[in-house]
Amino acid sequence: MRKIESLLNEYGESHTNRINIGIHAIAVPAIYFVTIALLWSLSTPKLLDYFGVTWAHIILLPTLYYYFKLSGPIGAAMTLLSIVSFLGIQLLELADIVVWQFSLVLFIVMWILQFIGHHIEGKKPSFIKDLQFLLVGPAWWWGHWLKRLNINY
Repeated sequence: MRKIESLLNEYGESHTNRINIGIHAIAVPAIYFVTIALLWSLSTPKLLDYFGVTWAHIILLPTLYYYFKLSGPIGAAMTLLSIVSFLGIQLLELADIVVWQFSLVLFIVMWILQFIGHHIEGKKPSFIKDLQFLLVGPAWWWGHWLKRLNINY
């Protein structure tokens, strides 16, 4: 069994309840988005600022490398989610919404929802066993979409 399949199967073991799956379908991509937005909001050295590079860009490079190493289709899907996240951040800025404040509130709300989902499920979140599962969650979310599109990951 490939590593991606093993990770997604293990992650899926604590995500079998429909309510928990529904919560995760919303919360996982939202947490990914707001994490990027929070990193985007951090101050950067002037040299990086000059080139328009934020901490989000810097952290995403090894993150996307991790996803591509697991699976090309998952890496491509996570790249798409990252691009959509950057566009969402720009929309927030255009709407004069303070990105870090909005993101912090949404981050907290989404994590509370996920813990409620796991309480309903009766199983601990996977990342408690292995922090790697914080990155597997979005891949698991994409795995459902890729299966529907008949794309092997």
